Amino acid sequence: MTNEAVLEDNTAMSLTDYLAKGGKLSSPNNVPPRYRGELLRLMSSFVDSELAGSAGFADAINWAPGLKERIAASRITLEKVDHAEQVLDLMTDFGTDKALYNKAHSWSARQSRDAHVDPKRQGGDMRLSVFHYPMQGWADAVVMNFLMGLATVHQLKELSQTSYQPLGEVFRKILPREQRHMELGLEGLQALAGNETDRAEALASVGYWMPRVAETFGPAQSGRFDRLKEMGLRQTDNETLRAAWKADVDARLAELKLI
Repeated sequence: MTNEAVLEDNTAMSLTDYLAKGGKLSSPNNVPPRYRGELLRLMSSFVDSELAGSAGFADAINWAPGLKERIAASRITLEKVDHAEQVLDLMTDFGTDKALYNKAHSWSARQSRDAHVDPKRQGGDMRLSVFHYPMQGWADAVVMNFLMGLATVHQLKELSQTSYQPLGEVFRKILPREQRHMELGLEGLQALAGNETDRAEALASVGYWMPRVAETFGPAQSGRFDRLKEMGLRQTDNETLRAAWKADVDARLAELKLI
């Protein structure tokens, strides 16, 4: 596709209009430079967040209180790397060196627990800001996994409709497993809520992680979102997604008496 897309009635429209009206691109050969840059940034953010999330959650395997929980933590750690690889495979179509990518950053690196991490990208990778904070102990890992898992589900449901068709297909494939990751976190949270000591730890962790996960949706007013919407890479604005996630979280936490 060039800068013109042809409709069924043989009238022509600009590529921008085509994408804004729900048109899809299916190949790197169809992608103009500005679209390419935003698409690669979006994919890099997902890949880096999954790799950093997996590296951070690996410690939870040894924190797990039982074999069932250890299996769940191992599954999440493994599958997040697999999800990153699936999107990274798409990035290789644009010239990304897959062999070097994994070595480019320290995915387990974290800042201090009380650091203020600007929502804008930190360091050399593109992970979301929440993945710069360390987890401490099983209860903390469970809470973080549930809250961020639910945010990921809301975000992937939207991104599954992205205008770059191969990426949308990968996100639709990944979504059920990310949904299961969130459900495993919820199961762990339900167990914590049934014990007085664990409940106190979970409440403290909810207070810690809620604002940090909320930041992953981006600013309420975003010029970048407007650009992505024009390209069909995004559809639902940050604040609408954040509000839907918050309502979902509040309803589930209220059932467990954790808010």
